[in-house]
Amino acid sequence: MTKHNSALWFCLLLLIILSCKPKNDLYTKWEAYRGDKGSNAYSSLDQINKKNVNQLEVAWTYHTGDGEEGNRSTIQCNPILANGMMYVTSPKLKLIALDPASGKEIWRFDPFIGAEAHGVNRGVTYWADQSDKRILFSAGPYLYALGADDGKVIPGFGNQGKVDLREGLGRDPAKIEVTATTPGVIYQGLLIQGSVVSEGYESAPGFIRAYDIRTGKVVWIFHTIPQPGEFGYDTWTEKAYLHVGGANCWGGMSLDQKRGIVFVPTGSPAFDFYGGNRKGKNLFGNCLLALNAATGERIWHYQLVHHDLWDYDLPAPPNLVTVKHEGKEIDAVAQVTKMGMVFLFNRETGEPLFPIEERPAPPSELLGEEVWSTQPFPAKPLPFARQQFSKEAITDISPESHQFILELTAGYRMGSIFTPPSVNGVIQFPGTRGGAEWGGASFDPENGVLYVNANEVPMSIKMKQIDISAQNGLLASTGERIYELNNCTSCHGGDRAGTSVFPSLKNLSGRRSEKQLATILKTGKGQMPAFPNLSKEDTEALLAFLLDKKDLKNKSIAVQNKIEKEYKYVHDGWNALMDQSEYPGVKPPWGTLNAIDLNKGEILWKVPLGEYPELTKKGVPPTGTHNLGGPAVTAGGLVFIGATKDEYFRAFDKDTGKILWQYKLPAAGYATPSVFQIEGKQYVVIAAGGGGKVGSKSGDAYVAFSLKD
Repeated sequence: MTKHNSALWFCLLLLIILSCKPKNDLYTKWEAYRGDKGSNAYSSLDQINKKNVNQLEVAWTYHTGDGEEGNRSTIQCNPILANGMMYVTSPKLKLIALDPASGKEIWRFDPFIGAEAHGVNRGVTYWADQSDKRILFSAGPYLYALGADDGKVIPGFGNQGKVDLREGLGRDPAKIEVTATTPGVIYQGLLIQGSVVSEGYESAPGFIRAYDIRTGKVVWIFHTIPQPGEFGYDTWTEKAYLHVGGANCWGGMSLDQKRGIVFVPTGSPAFDFYGGNRKGKNLFGNCLLALNAATGERIWHYQLVHHDLWDYDLPAPPNLVTVKHEGKEIDAVAQVTKMGMVFLFNRETGEPLFPIEERPAPPSELLGEEVWSTQPFPAKPLPFARQQFSKEAITDISPESHQFILELTAGYRMGSIFTPPSVNGVIQFPGTRGGAEWGGASFDPENGVLYVNANEVPMSIKMKQIDISAQNGLLASTGERIYELNNCTSCHGGDRAGTSVFPSLKNLSGRRSEKQLATILKTGKGQMPAFPNLSKEDTEALLAFLLDKKDLKNKSIAVQNKIEKEYKYVHDGWNALMDQSEYPGVKPPWGTLNAIDLNKGEILWKVPLGEYPELTKKGVPPTGTHNLGGPAVTAGGLVFIGATKDEYFRAFDKDTGKILWQYKLPAAGYATPSVFQIEGKQYVVIAAGGGGKVGSKSGDAYVAFSLKD
């Protein structure tokens, strides 16, 4: 054989080898929350594809055994595959290791032994250095380090295996509520972690912290509410840093490992709907932050909502993407928002890839409030959710529904997404539940398309002015103010009637003892957080109100003296605008799945996500439903998503939005699915936990699917 022929055969062999190598090897595993540190929820596996997805069947189902009856518990966990195991969490936040091929339990860890479990968890973080393998996991106010092999706490981490997230924030740890629903990201032996804080007037600040994975010690901290002398301090009133909370990263973050940049989306300052005590732009609330992952130093930031009054938190990790823009490939970061927008920035410089326009915002009617005069809108892509509510937008699924909503909204202020809250009420659209929610978006690096589900369910928000200096000598009256000022109305309503999701607090004396209620207030339970800020006197007054002890005199001088002589505003709850049959009060669609070309900044397609079968039978086209949890996209041409209230798990054609397969889960899949491969076989798994803020029945299962053998 000649040298020329040998070289030719060598080249052909090399081409064959390269063609056999999986594309985007980074995306063949699911070792991190949402698939990879860039948070793209993408898999390059294509064994399951458009041609055979209709042959998917249940490979295994695992029941955690600790779901609650009714709709009081949920699972929001996106499983990870690492160390030969699948790591999941249960409705009561037990951490469980499974065999990913069979669903058989290997071990479990209960962080709440002897106490009430409370909160939600969306996933865990895996780290390994040779034989040292760890799972970092949050439950209650603690961050745990567990052995990945056996689930046992690692004593050398923090205080006997756990770190108290309430410490080091400049506030009394015993009086603040801090936890973490979404896992952090790992960079060079550091766990960079966000947090969940309360949303009332006495909220903790949401500082970003990096912990040494081996010791649990804080290595760096970034003040999302700047301290004196720090950049952004002048965007607040002078002493706001001493008492204002929030500006936290609860939705998760993304990491550019190569550049050493962590991208952090933050939420609104607290209290969410009134900012008279925090005048200014309020950096770094509602910002996309680019921080040096090794030091916590700010590289750049962009504020997507100025002086937030609408609870428009940045709800999900940004997607680290590469796009073709103006003839060049650019590494970018894409942030979806509750307002139904996508903001796209150069990853290194923070420069917007498409123009962002500052548009005027209407003024507030509330005393002391100073709305920021403008708000940012990207020129491209166009919003993937509607942003205007009017009488013309009221539901038309039936004349009765239309009339019900027309009467219900009489006197309410309507308008754009940045219409400020009012004592007469505002219809907020999209509301606090999105647009996009914590499920976030998935991104396909092969075609440059972002896939994101959206809610289009208006919220009715009505403010109330509280005179906190008024006294009538009755303990229950003091308790009523405490109930309102601690944001209890947001879930249980101003009338304590509750909702389809949150229980009524009326007639409590016949259902709970005073001791039981005091314990729940102190520790939390289920989806209800703890209220450690309540003093003994505050608790006594609140219980007098909740148990209708209307004749008790307020003998506590401490309670009366501590009340400041000023007014504050509260709201009547996060109330979805629903008709008499509990359908959203706006014209459909109520939930959608969207495909957005980030190269061109164009929406490619939009389809309803979910349906109400009883409406379909009446001739109403599929409306979509309220949805929670995000999509996962694959090289097989599929977008997998649960999320819907109708409890179906679906596979969509990523090019057209057509439904190719669906399966009825044992409970709604309010979580993001994971895609993985074991011994050459591809699986898709999703948590079927139901419940949550949507109010469907609760479940306790993880369901894995694969092709028929």
